Amino acid sequence: MTGLDQQSAGTDTTTALPRGPLLGFAAGSLGMGVWVTVPGLLLLYFLTDVLAVAPWLAGLALLLPKIADVLLHPWIGHRCDVEQARRGDRRRLLLLGCALPLAFATLFAVPGGLTGAPAAAWVALAFVAGNLLFAAYQVPYLATPADLRIGYHERTRLMAFRMVVLTLGILVSGLLAPLLAGGEDATRAGYQRMGVLLAVGMLAAMLVGVAGIARLRRAAAATSAPHGGGWRALVVALRDRQFRWLVAAYLAMSTTTHLVLAAVPYYAEYELGRPALTTVLVAAFVAPALLVTPAWLALARRIGKQRALLGAQGAFAAGSLVLAVGRPAGLPVLVAAVAVLGVAFAGMQLLPFSMVPDVIRAGGGAAGTYTGVWTATEATGAALGPWAYSLCLAAGGFVASTAGEGVTQPDGALTAIRWGFGLLPAAAMLVALLLQRRYTLDRTARTAG
Repeated sequence: MTGLDQQSAGTDTTTALPRGPLLGFAAGSLGMGVWVTVPGLLLLYFLTDVLAVAPWLAGLALLLPKIADVLLHPWIGHRCDVEQARRGDRRRLLLLGCALPLAFATLFAVPGGLTGAPAAAWVALAFVAGNLLFAAYQVPYLATPADLRIGYHERTRLMAFRMVVLTLGILVSGLLAPLLAGGEDATRAGYQRMGVLLAVGMLAAMLVGVAGIARLRRAAAATSAPHGGGWRALVVALRDRQFRWLVAAYLAMSTTTHLVLAAVPYYAEYELGRPALTTVLVAAFVAPALLVTPAWLALARRIGKQRALLGAQGAFAAGSLVLAVGRPAGLPVLVAAVAVLGVAFAGMQLLPFSMVPDVIRAGGGAAGTYTGVWTATEATGAALGPWAYSLCLAAGGFVASTAGEGVTQPDGALTAIRWGFGLLPAAAMLVALLLQRRYTLDRTARTAG
């Protein structure tokens, strides 16, 4: 058995899910990993350093499309529950979401004559379309654990398989995307080539995920939807006290991790003086999750998901403070600090996502509606993170440029780059920790199984 399989033995009230359908389900996260990683890693830099978009406008171009997600994701969640109630599955939305790779390729295919505000508008419109398609896939995908007749620990195991494969998608796309775009000599054509090549891989993975979900639903009889969603179901979700605290904490976590991801190219180029270190820092941030996810699964089984998550949040805040020191700390120390963030990031991906179905099953709500609110929260954090970092850059006087144009950044911009990568994430994660402490369902859910 794998490490994940071994952790599943024991106290669950249901038999373990078979590994084949688990891997098929998890494969869908490869494609999702590309979408959550590459725009977060490269879009802000693509706008400011390739398309000559001012930092404040670049941040706005990434923020406004995500604001629409606050409405779109819960609506997708409602449609997801309607599909489940009427058809007994959520397959049609999943297949619609498989058009996401087209929007991803369009995002980086900015026509050659566009720079500044027109280029920002192109990216913003493509981002809106992509976010809608991503929601159509992500919401029914993440509703799956709550649909299945499985217990507390088996839900964690299911999400652990998903986390490992998602991490692989994040790692591979995070390393490949800068290289495919041209590395230190990235150009418009390079970004366009990167978008097309990664889109092909996204499509294949997402289709495998659709098939994997169908196999899981056959392996573990899916529960019937108690109702078809709608405003009443949304009100139930928003009134759920445990869900509200979990969502609030995750908003702070998502904002923080996406801020760090957006800051990596700037930190590598302007603080460390070597743009090629972007891939090193991304690898240090993401790769640990491939190794430590089974350890987080074991820790959650031993002490519960809540206590394990609080530990992950504390570790992330501590590692961020080291990064605020910058170049004087030395490259090995900085890479090690990013690796600490990566270990914590693994826990912050696995544990909250496995707590959501616990809340849904305890409250008896509509899985799609709860998940729609959850993914809207994640999307909001994905927008707020880069936007917050863009405000740091703007406050420091960062100078935007086009590809190949050499500029000298003022001292204020260099300070903003460093502190935005260290102090700001530490403060935001402390907020997440304080909010997470208000969540009290874990002990009850663990006892119920």
